[in-house]
Amino acid sequence: MRYSLRTKLSLSYVLVALLLVAVISFITNFLLEKQFKDYIMQQQGQRNKDTVSLVSQQYKGGEAGWDKTGIESIGVSALAQGIIVKVRDSSGQIIWDATVHNNGTCSTMLAHMAQNMASRYPNFKGGYVEASYPVTRNFTQIGSVDIGYYGPYYFNDNDLAFINTLNKMLVSVGIFSLIFALLLGEFMARRLSMPISRVIASARQISKGYFDDRISDKSNTKEIGQLTTTINDLAENLKMQETLRKRLTADVAHELRTPLATLQSHLEAMIDGIWKPDTERLKSCHEEIMRINRLVGDLEKLARYESENLILSKTYFDISELIHHIVNNFETDFAGKGIGISFKVADEKINADKDKVSQVMVNLISNALKYTPQGGSVEIHVKGSDTEAEIGVKDTGLGIPPEDLQHIFERFYRADKSRNRMTGGSGIGLAIVKAIVEAHKGSVTVRSELGKGTEFTVILPKQTG
Repeated sequence: MRYSLRTKLSLSYVLVALLLVAVISFITNFLLEKQFKDYIMQQQGQRNKDTVSLVSQQYKGGEAGWDKTGIESIGVSALAQGIIVKVRDSSGQIIWDATVHNNGTCSTMLAHMAQNMASRYPNFKGGYVEASYPVTRNFTQIGSVDIGYYGPYYFNDNDLAFINTLNKMLVSVGIFSLIFALLLGEFMARRLSMPISRVIASARQISKGYFDDRISDKSNTKEIGQLTTTINDLAENLKMQETLRKRLTADVAHELRTPLATLQSHLEAMIDGIWKPDTERLKSCHEEIMRINRLVGDLEKLARYESENLILSKTYFDISELIHHIVNNFETDFAGKGIGISFKVADEKINADKDKVSQVMVNLISNALKYTPQGGSVEIHVKGSDTEAEIGVKDTGLGIPPEDLQHIFERFYRADKSRNRMTGGSGIGLAIVKAIVEAHKGSVTVRSELGKGTEFTVILPKQTG
């Protein structure tokens, strides 16, 4: 059977409270009875000695002998304390005996003591105990005192009343603790379960595709705060991914619509006889087919690079030498557009996939070429540390708006909202750059300022697993 968190917390508080009260009650009763037993036995022994001392003082000596009136007074007083006194002289003759003086009282008293102990301890092994004490004067025994009592110990009415009152108090504390534990458990369970229930409701909304629900309730419990923050972040990320998915579908449709529409119109015109299927018309159709083919190829590359099973063919090579060759290949394009290019080199060898790193640099340099106007410049630098190599590509181009910076590595995203192919490609190049760099356990960042230019920085580890 499955129980709710609220029920489990409430029951746990109740069980802890009952367990503590039970333990305290057991320890209290155990220690109390032990102390009581020792105390009563000590008191009994002390009363016996005091009675013997008082009786010895009733010996007057000589012909006066024993003061029987005084002995009787002592014996009656002792009887009230649960002590049965019997006094003998030196010859063994009984001077005074409490059982003879009032046998009924003695029997009733012993029976009452036995009843008290039986009420508390049903299996208590006790009974009448008698101890004899000699009475001496000048080192000569002048008699003896027999002291009888219920032993080895007993609880009188006041003792039992105190113990029963204490147990009643413990029971009352237990009942109060039970009620308090139920209330406190319910309160704490509500404090803990309500945010969790809210998280569950929000998670259900997310599972149904509703990503706008956010948990605004605050909690001073660290773990619950982390849980609600995580769920909110999850909803935000899923909403963003859903937006990107929809935009991806629209972007793919947009990218394919134009070349397909061009092909359709050209082919229909040739089929209807409006255009002749000459070399120029067929060449135009071929260009549109090649554009679609490049787009599909880029998508295939991106899917492959983003795959967790991407295989990297790593070798040790000089990254500066690789970039130098790539710059030489672009030299004519830069010169034709009137853009200056500079290359600050530092020999840095890395263990990486040379072909894929080459594609990263080609994409970054071609972007710099595209977006840098005539008369501008592009600067490439390579530097490193003991563990990393840093490659930077900085241009003096148009720059990227701040609101677009966080999206430029997403597929099909272009800051050029007009989607003019004269100023941009398919919008997959930077997504490929990011996928390749992250596959090498590296990072790529961008800084840009409108009208001043953009700088991409790639960090690659020199040794990767």
